[in-house]
Amino acid sequence: MIAKDQKNQLVDAFKTHPSDTGSVEVQVALLTERIQQTIGEHLKSNAKDFSSRRGQIKLVSQRRRLLAYLKRHDVGRYEALIARLNLRK
Repeated sequence: MIAKDQKNQLVDAFKTHPSDTGSVEVQVALLTERIQQTIGEHLKSNAKDFSSRRGQIKLVSQRRRLLAYLKRHDVGRYEALIARLNLRK
């Protein structure tokens, strides 16, 4: 789980307009944080936890689909988001 204050900071950092909480950029940033911190750390110490591994694969797939959507609709926003999150293409 991402702490509520950390989630609010991510939403504030990636929102596209003042009342934005669900744009593609915000969703990708939240998924990236969840993948890196919560599940990534857990799987490093529990390599044989296959149900958590499946959950991580589902999160990565969801992020990949959101990024593909963004790339189809606005390449500039896609490239800016990739650069801000330090993700590979």
